[in-house]
Amino acid sequence: MPQEAQISVNERAFIQDALKEQIRLDGRAFDAFRALELTFGDEYGVADVQLGKTRVIARISVDVVTPAPERKFDGVFQIITEFSPMASPAFEVGRPTNAEVVLSRILEKAIRRSNALDTESLCIIAGLKCFALRADVHVIDHDGGLIDASCIAVMAALQHFRRPDVVVEGEKATVLSIRERDPIPLSILHQPLCVTFSYFEEGELFLVDANLAEEQVRDGEVIITMNRHGEVCQIAKYGGATVEPYALFNLTTLALQKVKEMSKFIQTRLDDDAKKRNAGGLLAELSAENDRPFDRPVE
Repeated sequence: MPQEAQISVNERAFIQDALKEQIRLDGRAFDAFRALELTFGDEYGVADVQLGKTRVIARISVDVVTPAPERKFDGVFQIITEFSPMASPAFEVGRPTNAEVVLSRILEKAIRRSNALDTESLCIIAGLKCFALRADVHVIDHDGGLIDASCIAVMAALQHFRRPDVVVEGEKATVLSIRERDPIPLSILHQPLCVTFSYFEEGELFLVDANLAEEQVRDGEVIITMNRHGEVCQIAKYGGATVEPYALFNLTTLALQKVKEMSKFIQTRLDDDAKKRNAGGLLAELSAENDRPFDRPVE
């Protein structure tokens, strides 16, 4: 299995000594995220997330399929991760790394199993037809923090996506195009987001949003998934060092603060995108204001 190139012994010692003195190489505080950017594509359901130098693109696609016999009233939702070789020399097509396996498991538990998406709303005709949503996560550049960035990308793409409307007549369903009827937003029950804590010195030091160099030096990681209401969706720990219960409680409190900030940031970007799409559209037609490029003096 391919692996990431390890840093040198001198670099490892330098990072560890700096952390003991409460210093991170990029100057951030221990509880600070890197600069977060979120943009949306021209199509609905495309979210581009940049967390520092890490870049992840999530794209939502939809199709009409037959539901599973044991879940006649539910639609289908799956998350597919793809690590591009351009993101890191350790990534190869068809040969998943440990990072890709962990990312797939965390996203599965954090988003799909926590019922962030109401799959019953994807049902068209019970037992016959339903919508099948697919979230493709493409890692474009890797500099640490893949789990946090990917979770933000998937949730932002789901909130941004619009599925086509359907007209049902008996057992016949007709999918309408965007020109025939406005698409419908998905039913999102809650917004789980991941916050990854890297710990050092046998669990004595904790960092938020470690970059790639810090990830290679850390003793382990704790991944906490929460929504802005304080509901814990999942907690995962990787690494051999123990984490004290009181320290885990403090991490959960800090994670809630970060999740609230990220949720507000995502909603702001969604509102900005909605305003851009509505400019000159239906809202402009309904407006009673007249365009007056200049005022002429009354003679």
